[in-house]
Amino acid sequence: MKKWIVFLFIVISFAGYSQEIQKQINEQVWEPFITSFSNHDTQGFMSVHSQDLIRTPRDSKTLLSFDQYKKQNTEGDNKALQQKTKRSIELHFLERIANENQAYEVGVYKTTVINAQGESRSFYGKFHVVLRKENGIWKILVDSDSSEGGTISEKDFNNGKPLEP
Repeated sequence: MKKWIVFLFIVISFAGYSQEIQKQINEQVWEPFITSFSNHDTQGFMSVHSQDLIRTPRDSKTLLSFDQYKKQNTEGDNKALQQKTKRSIELHFLERIANENQAYEVGVYKTTVINAQGESRSFYGKFHVVLRKENGIWKILVDSDSSEGGTISEKDFNNGKPLEP
């Protein structure tokens, strides 16, 4: 009986510790990621990424460095602002694994784009992200996503767990 009590205490302690890490990641990475993405704020968006970033949009079979990804986002954000295009992103998580310095997260995103005429379209994709703590702050180190041939849907998105505040 005593062993079960100790085991239960360890499990509860670990769950609380894991939730604290996820809360840090949400506050330091995902909340600013979502806000800056939606506002076409390249500087804010790139600030949650490591300078050692490896970005791979798998649909295009490319690998980008931090500087290449920043250039791509700057151009895209400037164009969207000129065209008065709005966008938003929502994240739902399928898997979140973390320790005190590293994390691996898998999920489904929903991006909604609204053109200047008010017409909206939503797109879905699956993401895999590796994060690490750099000088006490969580950063995205590896960011990979794919539409998986257009097979990711609202159903897949709804199967994930929403970002908790």
